[in-house]
Amino acid sequence: MRFGFQSNKAVTDNKQAEAAGLYTSSAINSDFYRAETAVLASPPASGFLIDSKNFNDSTPNALHALLTTLQQAGYSFTTPTPSTHQRVLDLRSHVPAADLRDVFGWSLPFAPNSVPSLSPDVCAALLSAGLLTAKGEQLVSTVRVSTVNRALYVHSAFPTSQDHAVFLGPDTYRFVRFIEHAVLDWARGQPVKRRPCRILDIGCGTGAGGMAVVRALQATSPGYGYGQPMGQPLEVTMNDINPLALAYTQANMAFAGLPVQLALGDALAAVTGSFDIIVCNPPYMLDTAQRAYRHGGERLGRALSVRIAAQALGRLAPGGQLLLYTGVAMQGGQDPFLNEIKPLLAAAQCGWHYNEIDPDVFGETLEQASYSCVERIAAVGLQAVSRRTGHAALFALT
Repeated sequence: MRFGFQSNKAVTDNKQAEAAGLYTSSAINSDFYRAETAVLASPPASGFLIDSKNFNDSTPNALHALLTTLQQAGYSFTTPTPSTHQRVLDLRSHVPAADLRDVFGWSLPFAPNSVPSLSPDVCAALLSAGLLTAKGEQLVSTVRVSTVNRALYVHSAFPTSQDHAVFLGPDTYRFVRFIEHAVLDWARGQPVKRRPCRILDIGCGTGAGGMAVVRALQATSPGYGYGQPMGQPLEVTMNDINPLALAYTQANMAFAGLPVQLALGDALAAVTGSFDIIVCNPPYMLDTAQRAYRHGGERLGRALSVRIAAQALGRLAPGGQLLLYTGVAMQGGQDPFLNEIKPLLAAAQCGWHYNEIDPDVFGETLEQASYSCVERIAAVGLQAVSRRTGHAALFALT
């Protein structure tokens, strides 16, 4: 089916969306679209295709019903690594799903009407929307829901083997913590301006990065917000090359009450103008299957991170910052990613800070022949700030 995001432009009129047949006021809690996000509309000329097996016209309402059910039940689930997830499933191979965490966290099949907190009405809506599918005489969810800082995020069910899978895992938790610390440091030295603070999340996936920026800014100063006449408004753009990622991001952000614009396309090519904060957690593995959420391209997966860094540095507003979380295949005690981006940082005249967030991730990958020269994969964080306002004194310069 054609999925009606309008590229680079938010659709902010709820009545317009209702008239287009997306939802009716009787079918959905009005709080869902209270934030006036870039809502799903009827197919515009600029719409794009999405696999109807994973999304249809009833899916936004069904996602909202699911998230509401989970929130009311006090649902919480921390997503582990794929290998840990598989170990848990192996241990529970003969144990039926008993609760919401089993169904929407561990991706276990369940018998209809066997989960007390999942009402027949919600279950029927999920089936109609393709969010539940039959597996023999049982049902299985096509999505997972995880919690990050108590916020709920819809993403792809386990295992994430499909090309279009939307990933959330331990990298997401590290990415969010990195953003929180960096934004808090940056925002304390920033005067509140009358123009919008423009935020861009490149390769947003579930939207966790963009939401972390907004929450950190709001925790720093009540002057940051939406529609505040005396404060600094926020303009948040979520970008991804995967239509399903934007669909899940839209649902997650709308449920949290955060307005966003959605931009389908390849990183900075999908948006215009400069930004005060750009965040990105690009794929950084050398994936033989070249799955979009995992494959970082040539040079052992760092090519994409280098390209995005180069493009983003040129799109920072004066005093703006880039927060890039990625993984680096370390070789011979050297960090090849840092070696590549140092000249880019100097050319862009940015102050910067760089550190290893986790020295050893995805260790099992080193068993692959393509990683035979790699001693470890480290998760790293780059914080680069435009020097044009003098704010760069807060950061180490090299």
